[in-house]
Amino acid sequence: MKIVTYNVNGLRPRVSQFGSLRKLLDSLDADVICFQETKLARQEMRADLVQAEGYESFSLALALLIKAEQDILSAFSSNEVALPVSAEEGFTGVLKISSGFGKSEYPSTIEGLEDFPTDELRKIDGEGRCIITDHEHFVLFNVYGPRAECDDTERIQFKLKFFNVLQKRWESLLGQGRRIIVVGDLNIAPSAIDRCDAGPDFEKNEFRTWFRSLLVRNGGPFSDVFREKHPERREAYTCWPTNSGAEEFNFGTRIDHILSAGPCLHKEENKGHSFVTCHVKECDILRQFKRWKPGNTPRHKEIKARNVKLEGSDHVPVYTSLMEIPNVQQHNTPSLSTRYCPQVYGCQRTLVSMFARRQPEEISLSGESSSIPDDSVVVQVCSQLIKRPQHACNPSSSDLIHEGVFCTSDDCSEGLYKDSPSDLPCSEIGHTKSFSPVVYKKKARQSQWSQLSVKSFFQKTVGDSGDSDSVSDKELTQADISIPCCESNETLTDGGEQDAAKEWQSKQSTSMQEDDTSQPSEKDKNNVALVEWQRIQQLMQTSIPLCKGHKEPCVSRVVKKSGPNLGHRFYVCARAEGPASNPEANCGFFKWATAKSKNKR
Repeated sequence: MKIVTYNVNGLRPRVSQFGSLRKLLDSLDADVICFQETKLARQEMRADLVQAEGYESFSLALALLIKAEQDILSAFSSNEVALPVSAEEGFTGVLKISSGFGKSEYPSTIEGLEDFPTDELRKIDGEGRCIITDHEHFVLFNVYGPRAECDDTERIQFKLKFFNVLQKRWESLLGQGRRIIVVGDLNIAPSAIDRCDAGPDFEKNEFRTWFRSLLVRNGGPFSDVFREKHPERREAYTCWPTNSGAEEFNFGTRIDHILSAGPCLHKEENKGHSFVTCHVKECDILRQFKRWKPGNTPRHKEIKARNVKLEGSDHVPVYTSLMEIPNVQQHNTPSLSTRYCPQVYGCQRTLVSMFARRQPEEISLSGESSSIPDDSVVVQVCSQLIKRPQHACNPSSSDLIHEGVFCTSDDCSEGLYKDSPSDLPCSEIGHTKSFSPVVYKKKARQSQWSQLSVKSFFQKTVGDSGDSDSVSDKELTQADISIPCCESNETLTDGGEQDAAKEWQSKQSTSMQEDDTSQPSEKDKNNVALVEWQRIQQLMQTSIPLCKGHKEPCVSRVVKKSGPNLGHRFYVCARAEGPASNPEANCGFFKWATAKSKNKR
């Protein structure tokens, strides 16, 4: 039986990286797979992210455990030890327990936690950092330990309380004679050998002190399974910083662990027997999942090529292989399985619906909308009688469009406006006008994530002239030009109307020609944009300092931590972080920029 723990740093990118959830799981080749930091909220659970053929999964918002089926495609009932007989959210005893026998209940108060307020226990479990599965021969804890900065007092207190309560749950189970296996990212490097930059005060950390107190060699109940198998191995790291390229020189920490406590499964009493010595075959780190591999382009050259993002998690999986683990009694899948989750199977979208093109909507005056099967948004003016007072008439064609009646194609006929001198929309002057629809087309956005081009930043925005409601003359048809019929209070004859329309059309044509001659050509705009971009690049290159160790251009960073320097930009060496003894690694250069960057909100 093989158990794997893996902090995926987001399940979606890992599924995308491998092509599907099934391929990701198959690459780990394990019977029980424990994920941490999935970055999935409960409402975001989808079948393609939590379900794969041949696997059973049990999930929380931030931790996901997936059980691999060996011979059964649908493990509704099984006697395999990998399929748990019960599962529990959290570890404080305030959340629900489900079993494989159709039971779902809330556990009784755990021994040692009677004095803790329920609200406090619920807060500890509220971040979805643990799921417990009972495999009858042992109880498995999949844990994602809290992270706390050295100056974050509130978070440090939460982390201390988290592990204190977790330890009491372990002690309660061990007092019942149960065996325990703990896997996950605990966010603790227990010893100096487990951290690349352990300083003189490293051993004084309270979390490391707590961790070491659990170990058998210090009188505790747990064995660090990896160190039991590899007691002297150095640089056995499982996590590397994401922004310093530390994987290039294997400059990281070992914070992903597998711990075990309790007696072996053998019936004979022997003090030399333990679960680890009798049932753990091997335990190791799956280094092939590292983002940076030998032969990759060095980080400082990648930065120059503007390609610095490595594919994969900042953690690598850790596994252990168990032996001589017998099957268990026949049981069903516990109700915490995602196979029973309504978010997964209750309202799934099909692939066709995910790739279907969204149709623009036609908006009516009544507020209702209907889909229009066209690439553009069409606003139509009804061909019907409109009576209004003379003072409401406006010579602006755009106003007429806005004041018209919106309708569907059933009520309006397609086509351009046809001159009808006897149908002017001014009842007070003796004429009632009906006019055919005026079609104004607006190009729809390709996508809400459409990327702007560099050239677009140097183009004049429509409406800069101050008339935000004006319509481009090029977008007006012949019909639009003939619309403004009421330029005076005098009654127009048919001939007068035609003369006025021709005169107005002539003015508009002259204005369009003047605008065309005054505006720069497309080629000129491209040249301006290119020159401006070259100027910006030159300015950026001359303002970036060179590091003292390698005489290479630095990379800029911005302080994101709250404090007096929040938003302040600085420069550091572009090379990957590594040991100080390695001249090829980061030289440690640091320089503040001259001005503060604007804080993003």
